[in-house]
Order: sequence, then C-alpha cells, then structure tokens
Amino acid sequence: MVESLDNPECVTKNRLRDDLETLGLRRGAVVMLHASVKQIGWIVGGPDQVLQAILDVIGGAGTLMMLVSWEGHTYDLEDWPADRRRLYGRHCPGYDPKTSRADHREMGILAEYLRTWPGACRSRHPFSYAAVSGRAEYMVADHPWQYRDGAGSPLAKLCEAGGKVLLLGELYANVTLLHHAEHLADVEDKQIDRYTMPVMRDGKRVWMEFEEYDTTRGIVPWPEDYFPVIVKEYLQSGKGQTGQVGLAESSLFDAESLKRFGVQWMEEHF
Repeated sequence: MVESLDNPECVTKNRLRDDLETLGLRRGAVVMLHASVKQIGWIVGGPDQVLQAILDVIGGAGTLMMLVSWEGHTYDLEDWPADRRRLYGRHCPGYDPKTSRADHREMGILAEYLRTWPGACRSRHPFSYAAVSGRAEYMVADHPWQYRDGAGSPLAKLCEAGGKVLLLGELYANVTLLHHAEHLADVEDKQIDRYTMPVMRDGKRVWMEFEEYDTTRGIVPWPEDYFPVIVKEYLQSGKGQTGQVGLAESSLFDAESLKRFGVQWMEEHF
C-alpha cells in the first residue's frame, strides 16, 4: 500500500515499488531505464532508491540496463581548439569499462549509480551501456565497435529478450531505443557520423575510429526532433502504459513494439 506522508513531495522506496507495479513493471522483466530524478521528487534515502525499487520489482531474474556513456568522451574532438586537441591526443586516458566514469551530465546521476552498482556489467564501446542482475553480462557483451546500435547491440538484445523501456519523467526525446530503429529503417542516404576516441585495449591506449548513423543530428535533415513525435504518436495509437511514479509522469513501452513503430514511422516520413 502506498504510504501516506505529511509531505506528499517526499517519495519512499515503497511508494516507488507500488507505482512501478501499477504502471505494469513485472518480475523477471528486462528493462531499459531513462529517469529524471528531479521529476520523481525528493527521494527518501537518495536517488539510488529508484534503482533499488526497480530491482525489487523485477527480482533476481530481471535485468536493469541504462545508457551510461563516458564522462571523458572526445566525440566532438575535431571542433575543439588546436591546443586542446593536442593535449587530449597526448594525455587523455583511454576509455576503460571498469573504471571510466559515466557521463552524469548527459545521462543523469543514476547512470553513475548503476555503473558502480554491485555486480554491474558494462559494454566495451565508449558510448557504453551498464546492466545489473539477471542477464546483465549478456546484454552488454560484444557491443559492436562500429554501428553500435545495430545487430548485436544492447538495444537489439533488449528487443530480442522481450524487454521494456521505462521512462520516469517526460523524457520522450531520450528514448535511445529509437536509434536502433534508425539503424533498421530502410531510408535512402542516411547521414553518417565518424569520430575518434581513445580506448584501452589489452592494457594499452589506442585511438580508435568509429562510424555509425548520425545519432546527434538524425539520420536525415528534419525540421524538429522526431523522437518525441514518434513516442507521442505511439502512445496516441493506444500502445504503451502511462502513469505516475513518485511525482513523475511515466511510461512503460514494449521494446520490440516501439522499435517496429519507429521503423515504420521513419520509412513513411523519410
């Protein structure tokens, strides 16, 4: 039962568990999380209680995954001043899945909390995923170096596992799964992105070149961010579940269904 508090803006782990179950999250689920701690409210015990509440609901057979990325990534290195590029070229530590910090500025505070969770596994690509419990090791293993959101990626595995996408907050622009849909959509002249990053391989720092469909500007020129448009139309079609978790307007999607919807939307519009 949801606890009654003198201050309704305070959110307990018990309340989070109840809200998650009401939303439709179930034991054994493989779930990818996007969360705004600010939108959830003041969490009694700290933000890590959000992760613990989800793990309590899905149980030991369930798996929790997030895009955690890397705090020190050099994605836009070519746009930096020459002196900064030289310094990073000489001294920037290589990405190490075991020690490199998650990008809390872009991914939120829970990304680093999950990365450092006991038993957490992390993928080898600098734009990394972390997962805990259940099938965590499998979900992040052999993350493709090139076209990181395609076949064999954590996103592809999420769909294959019958997984879910959980939004705690109105984060429609953040639905990373749609990058997998971008990869699969049969669209001509997709925009390609290339960049270099230092990665630790066999104990040595190696500068690697990466190529993928453009996840920053989109696979085609488009007048607006099309991810929120796709997610809203998906909800309007009667798919997905919505409700409140803590104070956050939240959503739970079937990953395979949303992927197919996204692919179809892109092929029709692009």
